[in-house]
Order: sequence, then structure tokens, then C-alpha cells
Amino acid sequence: MATGIKSLADMRNIGIIAHIDAGKTTTSEAILYRTGLKHKIDLVKGGTGGADTDWMEQEKERGITITSAAVTVYWKNHQINIIDTPGHIDFTAEVERSLRVLDGAVVVFDGKMGVEAQSETVWRQATKYGIPRICFVNKINQIGGDFYKSLDSIHKRLSKNAVAIHLPIGFEKDICGVVDLVDMKAYTYKDYADHELTVGEIPADMVEKAKNARSMLVEEAVQADEDLMNKFFEEGEDAITVDELKSALRKRVLDGDFFLVTGGDGRGVIVEKVLDLMTDYLPSPLDRDQGQTVGTDPKTGDQIVRKADDSEPLTALAFKIATDPFVGKLIFIRVYAGKLKSGDTVLNASTGDKERIGRLVRMHANDRKDINEIGAGDIAAVVGLKNCTTGSTLCSPAHPILLESIEFPDPPVSIAVEPKTKADQEKMGIGLSKMAEEDPTFRVHTDEETGQTIISGMGELHLEIIIDRLKREHNVEANTGAPQVAYRETIRSTAEAQGKHVKQSGGRGQYGDVWIKFEPNEPGKGFEFIDQIKVVWFLKSTASRSKRVSKIPSPVVLSLVTQ
Repeated sequence: MATGIKSLADMRNIGIIAHIDAGKTTTSEAILYRTGLKHKIDLVKGGTGGADTDWMEQEKERGITITSAAVTVYWKNHQINIIDTPGHIDFTAEVERSLRVLDGAVVVFDGKMGVEAQSETVWRQATKYGIPRICFVNKINQIGGDFYKSLDSIHKRLSKNAVAIHLPIGFEKDICGVVDLVDMKAYTYKDYADHELTVGEIPADMVEKAKNARSMLVEEAVQADEDLMNKFFEEGEDAITVDELKSALRKRVLDGDFFLVTGGDGRGVIVEKVLDLMTDYLPSPLDRDQGQTVGTDPKTGDQIVRKADDSEPLTALAFKIATDPFVGKLIFIRVYAGKLKSGDTVLNASTGDKERIGRLVRMHANDRKDINEIGAGDIAAVVGLKNCTTGSTLCSPAHPILLESIEFPDPPVSIAVEPKTKADQEKMGIGLSKMAEEDPTFRVHTDEETGQTIISGMGELHLEIIIDRLKREHNVEANTGAPQVAYRETIRSTAEAQGKHVKQSGGRGQYGDVWIKFEPNEPGKGFEFIDQIKVVWFLKSTASRSKRVSKIPSPVVLSLVTQ
């Protein structure tokens, strides 16, 4: 296991995305085991210690991922920053903000189910950000698991440009490895918890199937290079070397519309082949957008281009906020250009504030390791920033730049919440505000008409987790219920009324005559006020000047009010 990398080309920022219960976290755990960060494999459900990346109590109890977790592993002289994302639709914002800063993704499918509803959602999210992907069909070792049916569902529902690079050896419970169609070797294991795969010859009953699958793979690969295609047509498939095939496949994957597919039992050692696919075919920070990041000048709006290089001015994006009980507010950042060190002063281009970096930490789920600096292309967390929110751009004060932020959907589900005791009132407000700061799809407001505190989220499970966290993390007991509705009356027909004012106490006196009319307005237009004022003056004749002054009425007003 390597402890560092030689260049930025050896770095990978990868997300694990999928439908709920497809096996993302299990695959992440197996990766930690295979790369030496764990000495045993803990299962997400029924395990003894629980998954590292599912560290929240709510995650351990429910056996699902709620918040994205970042880990860093090293594989064959490559550093791989992996973010394990939730699969439930209520927490899809975690996928959205993770994909915004990642360079590649592994899409995991349940081999028994194929493409599911949330599989399509995360696929669209990855397409939105132009993320190159590889596909891993998991659980094909279980009853009903079928690699080829799952691949067919990918073709029907996601993309025709998904091609197998590995074929599974065995069926259901007899799955014991894969055939690699690039080097035409078999990689097998006796038990999923083995430390290494065994390299051997392709089983005799799979030779013909493997040859046909490899021919299809080569035909797709040579489309990436015209010279390679001519060589293929002139000299045949055997003339294409392994290095040429890998290079062509990588080029096609980096284009973002071609996807390599593998499969197996994601609990164990087979993830070695997934790690190989990450390092061989998914992009480094230098491969995305030619290693450039585009932003705008906060003052002029002019376009600014920054290269993925430590010598460039600092350019980073905050993509996640988390509250840690030991260190306080953690801001997860992706550095696109430049270098960030502890103690540096940075400009928050989104707010115009300058802040000082307290600590830099590399995250392993909820564990932290202090580091002195973070360079271009890397992902880490910052401690000590006060006014930073999700989507904020952090940059050099001398060279400001504003990156594209992250957009989130409005939460559709709302409930009313109130503290059980008066002592919980202040604590509830603090707790809700902290969680709203962490989660941009969680909103809190007070209804001015009913006085209720209303919380809104992406679904019932989302809000259930919020209330549970409020109790466990902030010691607040709360009652929940449906928000009250402030019913209003409206005008259904036309009505008129008259009001007169007459006052005579000597002198000229006072007189007023007012008419008001109410009638319904068109639906949705609200209130509309129309004033119609008529002024009538009574002039005295010269002959009557010596007599008693006649009463001169004030203006006669007709006001028309429509609703």
C-alpha cells in the first residue's frame, strides 16, 4: 500500500452512487478491507462492528446511508478519495453536492433487481455534471442475481453504450471470480474474504463466450481512435495490444458516454477489480475539462480560468457542512487550484468575507487526521470557518474568483414541531438552525399567523431523522404534528354601504358622504383598491355675504373596493 502519490495524474476523486440497498456501503467497506485500512469486513446489516462509512447511530439502526462519508485509500500508487453517498430519495441532495466536486463515479446495481428508480435518478445527476462512470453489478452471488439480465436492464433504461469488461465466473452461490476481457485471464477466489485474487486461465466452458465478449469490447474501443480503427480493420482484433486497448477504452470512458460494466460479490476481494477500473479508466483532476476550472470575477463578471496546479491562486468550493461534537463546524472542500495551508487567510467570494483557516483535516468517515496543507485536486475538511455555507467559493484574497454554486430542490414535505418543555425551547432553536446549516434541503420557519415552528424536508424519513437527531444530539424532546391552516374568509357577492358625517358646532361645520362597494375579484389577483372621488363646491352669492354663512360641504367620496 502506497502512502503518497507522485503526481496529480495518480489521484482519483470517486463517488459510489446507487439505489438504496444496492450495496454501495458494503462495496466501500470491502474497498477499505482490500486496501489495508481495515483488518476485517464488517457488514452493513448484521455485522459486529458496523460499517465505517455508516457511522451515525441512525444509519447503524436502519442499515442505510443517510449522510455522505469521505474516505481516502491508496491502491497501486494511486490516491483515491471515495465518497459513499446515500441511496434513499429523501437524501438525494447528498448525492447532488458530492457529484458537483467529484471527477468520476462507480454506479452500483443490485444484481437481483437491475436498474431501479433511484438508479435512474443518480444516473441523471451524474449526467448533469458530466461525470464519467463505471458500473458494478453487485449481489449476483445471491439467489436471483443475474449479471446478464442486469446488463440488459442498463441497456434498456440507461444507456446502450454499456459494455462488459469482466464476465462473472459461476452463477448465484457458485460465483467465484471474473474473466478479464482485456488480458483474457481469470481472477478467482475461494472465499469472498480472501486477501488477494488468484490469476489463472479462463475456464474451458467460458472460452467461447469470453472471446465473443472481447470482440465486442474491442469494436467499441477502437472507435476512440481513427488510426486504431484502421489497424483493427486491416490486421484484425489480435493486432490490438493490451496497452492500446486500455488507452482506447479510457479515452471512451472519459468522454462520458461510454460505460464499462463489471460484477460480483461486493462484500469482498472482488472489489480489487473495481479498484483497477478506477485507476485505469476513471479520470484524474487533470483529465476533467483538460485540468481547468472556469469561474467568474465577483466584481466584473468576466470569465476566469484556473488550472489544476499548486502554483495557481487558491480556488476551492465548499460542498458539505457538518457539525462535529469535538471540533465544531466542519467544512468539506474540493481544491481545484492552488494550495491551502493551516493559518491561511481566504476570501469567501460568495459573501465577500475574509476568514482564517484554523485546522485542515483528512476525513475517514467521522474520524479526522490533521494535515498541514491540501493541494490542487484534493478533498479535505476545514475547521474554523464561521460564515461558510454549502456552495461557497474559497479563494485567494488577491485573486478572487466565484465558482458555480450548487442548486438544490425545494423541500416538499412539512410538519409542525414544538418543544415539550419550556427548557427545550432555546435548545430546539439552536439545534434546528445547526441542522439547517448542514442540510440545504432542510428548512425551518415560523408561521406568522399560527405561531407554529414549521420544518420542511424531502420526505417523511428525512424529517424523522431530523427529529431523532434533535433528541440525541441536542437533548431536545419535541412534539410533532400537522401544520395548522389559517383559514380566511372571502367575498362571494357584491355589497354596498354608505356612511355620512355631519357636525355643526358653529362656524362653517363639517359634512362628509362616503359610499363603499365590495365585489369579488378574479381568483389569484388578491386585493385591488379603486378610489373614485367627486368634489362638489357650493358657492355663495355676493348678495348673501352679509347674511349667515351657508354650510359648505366637504368633498363627496365614492370608494370602490374589490377583492
